[in-house]
Amino acid sequence: MIPSINPPGDRTIGLLAYLYGPGKREEHVDPHLVASFDGMAPDPGRDPSATLKALQQLLDQPVQALPEHARPAKHVWHTSVRTAPGDRMLSDEEWAEVARRIVAATGIDPGEGQPGCRWAAVRHADDHIHIVATLVCEDGSRPDDFRSGKRAQAEARLLEKELGLHRVAPGDGTAAQRPTSAERHKAERQGRERTAREELREAVRRAAAGAQGEEEFFSRLSAAGLLVKKRAAPSGDLLGYKVALPEDRNKDGEPVFYPGARLAPDLSLPRIRERWAGGDLQDRTGLKAPGAAGAPAAARRRTAAAAWQAVLVVEHGEDGLAAAYIAAAGEVLDALAKTSAAHTRQELREAAWAFERASRSHVRAVRGHDRALRQAARDLVHGGSALGRGEDGATTAMAIDMLFFLITAAAHWHARKGHAQQAEAAHRAAEHLRTAYRAAAEYPIAVLHQRGRRLARPLLRRQAEAVHAAIPELAEQVLAEPGWPALAATLAEAEAAGHAPVPLLSEAAGHRELGTAESISDVLVWRLRRAADLPADAASAPVPQRMPGAASTPPRDRDRRRRR
Repeated sequence: MIPSINPPGDRTIGLLAYLYGPGKREEHVDPHLVASFDGMAPDPGRDPSATLKALQQLLDQPVQALPEHARPAKHVWHTSVRTAPGDRMLSDEEWAEVARRIVAATGIDPGEGQPGCRWAAVRHADDHIHIVATLVCEDGSRPDDFRSGKRAQAEARLLEKELGLHRVAPGDGTAAQRPTSAERHKAERQGRERTAREELREAVRRAAAGAQGEEEFFSRLSAAGLLVKKRAAPSGDLLGYKVALPEDRNKDGEPVFYPGARLAPDLSLPRIRERWAGGDLQDRTGLKAPGAAGAPAAARRRTAAAAWQAVLVVEHGEDGLAAAYIAAAGEVLDALAKTSAAHTRQELREAAWAFERASRSHVRAVRGHDRALRQAARDLVHGGSALGRGEDGATTAMAIDMLFFLITAAAHWHARKGHAQQAEAAHRAAEHLRTAYRAAAEYPIAVLHQRGRRLARPLLRRQAEAVHAAIPELAEQVLAEPGWPALAATLAEAEAAGHAPVPLLSEAAGHRELGTAESISDVLVWRLRRAADLPADAASAPVPQRMPGAASTPPRDRDRRRRR
């Protein structure tokens, strides 16, 4: 159940006309009162003799009783209260109780003999009500509605439990501002999937991902097609910025600008500057990954390595360090979504969008130590967009796999700290990463699977023995998985490259828990290929067919076998 308190207004009659009207898209059905301050307010929806004017005058009477100079300029209090999708439909009587509880909790009408405001609750849809109040009490005083939003949310959590509704995770005040109903309706009219505020938030986050200073940040904003205004002090020092979509205009045809802080708390200029406290990042797009043809694959391999190290910090580091790494993980997701191939782009974008909520909490991030992750984000952006196949595609699967465990570690960290909304957001992001991984890994894992099935039996048996020796508690599960042939092929390649399979496999399995993995063998494939510097795309590599040190069959013996 979500209460959404709007900024105070100045026209009670205008708001009532909207609530009792057909709606902007004919979506209002059977508008009627479910409750009011005295239980006797006129209902223009179901009483033919009642009028909107009569209800407005009744609600505004305490305001009008004040001398004109003492009347508040913004005297109309308005909130909607909405149930979650999938919740049962509440009756009018239940909604009436919800309304009474909300106005009491917020101080609008506290009850128990205390002065209260006049209010009315209107229902014009199955899943929500609107509560209208005038912000002058019966005795002419002003209500104690300080922090009414937080108080309404706390009461909603109690109501959810009592009414058997979906339990919304409690917030901590670090969430980004929700789009207003006007912004949502505007987006729908314009045929946009997201509101201008949401599109700008995503664009600004992508521009900040891996940026090393103000010049690059603002250059990226302009390159993304945004309109940018900077706010400077008389001294010339830059104080802030605001952005707009070129096509998002107000009624006067002017662009609608949003300050960074209004998009999300961590997108204000001072908070973005904190990311740059760890020193300059470098462009390293000229480096190549083993077997790679270009920079995107190299960037993804380095991202996988950075994510692997970050998991340990999030799991065991100090809170300030963990918070910094979690925030930087959001930058990596933004950068990966921006540069991903078409078949993974949407799920990675949804993962980055979901994790945005998990990247902030009241734990102050200690910036600087997260430099490796921020460098990974920069490498991804400067490395360019990846192709869907070959080393690009395979290293994308490798990076997503490692990031899945980092995001899962972030979810566990938030849960331990009691950050319910952040933990839930991180879990949603992890599910999107699962889906993106399946798309990215399908082809390279299939190639490895075929290679594993072509391994000679003695070599296959040798790799199974290595699994039993390295991870005895997981060995039977791994050997029974569909992905076992791919792991066997990877172990054989690593051994052919001079690595000892048992310690390499122990290292890959020993430092991070594997319980959240859908396929343990898949996870170990990418960890081994990264640790052993094997090409992520094994399509062109030779298939090892004999154990290291085994003598090859003499040509004469091979000829004799063929004659048989």
